[in-house]
Amino acid sequence: MLRIRGRPLGGWLAGQCNIGVFRSRLLFPSMVQASENLQAKPDLPCTLSVTYRMSSPTTALAEAGTLAVFGFGAGACSSEDPRWLRVPLECFDAPTPLEVWQVDTAVTCGRYDNVRWSAGGRWLFAAIELDERETGGIEAAAHQGYEALRRFMHTRDERYVLRIWNYIADINLGEDDAERYKQFCDGRAAGLGDFFSAGFPAATAIGHHGEPLLQIYLLACMDEGISVENPRQTSAWRYPRQYGRTSPGFARGMLMPGRDGLAISGTAAVVGHASAHEGNLEAQLNETLTNLEALLATAGMPAGFDTHSPLKGYVRNATDTARVRELLQRRLPGVPVLLMHGDVCRRELLVELDGWRFK
Repeated sequence: MLRIRGRPLGGWLAGQCNIGVFRSRLLFPSMVQASENLQAKPDLPCTLSVTYRMSSPTTALAEAGTLAVFGFGAGACSSEDPRWLRVPLECFDAPTPLEVWQVDTAVTCGRYDNVRWSAGGRWLFAAIELDERETGGIEAAAHQGYEALRRFMHTRDERYVLRIWNYIADINLGEDDAERYKQFCDGRAAGLGDFFSAGFPAATAIGHHGEPLLQIYLLACMDEGISVENPRQTSAWRYPRQYGRTSPGFARGMLMPGRDGLAISGTAAVVGHASAHEGNLEAQLNETLTNLEALLATAGMPAGFDTHSPLKGYVRNATDTARVRELLQRRLPGVPVLLMHGDVCRRELLVELDGWRFK
């Protein structure tokens, strides 16, 4: 069985603030122990490099240690290299940079049924894409996709899934339990079974505007990380019934095995479990940044973001892009942020951020 560290960091703070709902068995017995867990682990692998750059896919893929390369939007080229992935989100930046993952050792790659993968330096990238016209809808696609990834992961030594990305067409279409995001959550849970029974990885789920394709990709490692919860937010897996039959399964962040980097899940203006500032873009973005600051503090990461902290901003309405860019340049000067045209999983939310914070 795949294991993720099952004691979410941040439980102590959430319990003190009466915001997150945690069982006592999930808490660190003391903040001393939590502090020790946050210390750098020089005997564990350094976190892979994640950068945005202007380059051709061929050049990036030819570099030593390239684990994965991502292009964005319909204009991105195609490639048979398993390490290349075209993300079906349009980027508001022109020209559009690539996202490049690299490790400091040789990389091998291949395919396992419908899963493309690459591995090196104790790290693993894996991805799968499914056409809903062939699977019979989003719930079946999610079920099949996660079931395929689960089978694949059972063949690997990199058994700790740390981070997952999900890109879903028309994510908000439908009402109540028939909304496509909620159907995705149902299918994902069915495909995973008890695979994440010990704890969830960090994750993002964003809607795209292309063909009815579900894209899932992940980062895993031979070494475990520490899941991080946000003291300002209810843990996603404890959301009440109003958010669907199946609660979303993800941690707010994941501290990397070497404690030198934090993978940040999709983060929006959610306080407790409720969406905040409906209809107010600037207030939602400010609330999102406040959530990120709380997450960094809980994870023991340096405050704020720097030029080595790549982020993505998902903007629902294209007409809001200039305002989001202006606000982020003011609040996060010099921080590399890719602005993408993407729908947040709740239709009242206008913007979401995810990314990385490295020490």
